Amino acid sequence: MTGSFVVDCVRKCGLLVLAASASLVSGAQAGTLQAGAARVDITPPEDAALPMSGYAGRKQGFQGIHDRIYARAIVLHDGSSYAAIVTWELIGAPNNVWVEVSQRIAKEAGIPPENLLLAAVHDHSAPSPAGMYGNANPNSVPYTAKVVDATVGAVKQAKADLQPARVGAGAGRAYVNINRREYTADRGWSLGFNPDFPSDKTVAVVKFEAMSGKPIALFINYPVHAVVMGPENYQISGDLAGATSRFVEHHFRGKPEDAPRSDAGSGLRPRPEETVGGDGIIALWTSGAAGDQNPVSVSRGSDFTMVDALGRILGEEAVRVAGRIRTTPNARIRGLQEVVTCPGRKLAPGPRPPGEFKFEDTEPVSIRLGLLMINEISLAGVSGEVLTGIARRLKEESPFNHTIMVTHANGSSGYIPDDASYEQISYEITTSRLKPGCAENAIVNGFLNLMQQR
Repeated sequence: MTGSFVVDCVRKCGLLVLAASASLVSGAQAGTLQAGAARVDITPPEDAALPMSGYAGRKQGFQGIHDRIYARAIVLHDGSSYAAIVTWELIGAPNNVWVEVSQRIAKEAGIPPENLLLAAVHDHSAPSPAGMYGNANPNSVPYTAKVVDATVGAVKQAKADLQPARVGAGAGRAYVNINRREYTADRGWSLGFNPDFPSDKTVAVVKFEAMSGKPIALFINYPVHAVVMGPENYQISGDLAGATSRFVEHHFRGKPEDAPRSDAGSGLRPRPEETVGGDGIIALWTSGAAGDQNPVSVSRGSDFTMVDALGRILGEEAVRVAGRIRTTPNARIRGLQEVVTCPGRKLAPGPRPPGEFKFEDTEPVSIRLGLLMINEISLAGVSGEVLTGIARRLKEESPFNHTIMVTHANGSSGYIPDDASYEQISYEITTSRLKPGCAENAIVNGFLNLMQQR
């Protein structure tokens, strides 16, 4: 592997039509599943002059390393098709980076782009990839290239570690998130805490285990911003996503959690005990429709106590769910992708009275939909920051019981509000590059159509 990274290692057309489609999926010839997983350390050197992302008010790069950040990969094979699920503990993956990663994985690992789900956890305590949200810092270019190299290496290692496996899915609940679109008389709609607005508490888990029953990997999905550490934090951390994955991985390995590290050493090389692949379980955390969801509690300054506490709550529920999941060795994998385009807009410049907003037309916005089906488990990847209403509608209309929306996947399209949310002009609405009336239907109907294809 190159670089200094080391492998650590359209609404429903009719219920009967979609029901028939589901039967075709479940009734199609399935093979015997194989699964492999790997983890790669993407922590930058402590002396790297890299900007952090997620808070516009930050004026300097990161100032230390609290805990290491990772990319994680699961590779699957059903006897005829390969697929890969990859997560980054970064804020996002720009469109050009998605293209580069998908092309390299296709060339070097033989996994086609339509069978790749590359998702960022939307971590605000991590370096910003080059090009993400306009990041033009020249130091971010070589860092991003090393992340790409390491990711390809992790996928190749996971593929090399393929073994006969079983798969199943389940769901639980955790009260770690809350709708953040709050109205107050003096500020109007702003970022806050709103227990009366929608908030999906579902912890979705897909378990991959060896034929012996030993876990290979857990795919975990929960809708919440990874922002327990706020804008005052300048230390690298996986935040809530990293804490959840860390808890689950150490639970199954029977090891105590790693103490926080501030001695990253030189380069991106992890310590030997942090190298995982083959024997060690990998826990991939993905963000659900969290565009309007914040943690129920956040920290101030450099106190990471709440990160570990909320990560433990999510991790414990993921472990409980995994223990109840029934698995099967039979699998059929299929991947489908589609790019939908919606009219664009932006907030018009210039002074305006408080509470009044004017928008002007901009270029159309493309949204990539990536559907990865594992039997009747439907992973619906969206290249943006989706609000709750869209995911809720997709789950209600999907023919599959296990329909899991994965956001910040396969590119970046910014905030994607549901139609009803445009009525409350909050931060998510003024920041979105989308005109109302298009994205919700395009996403839901787009996935429903992909689900009907064999």
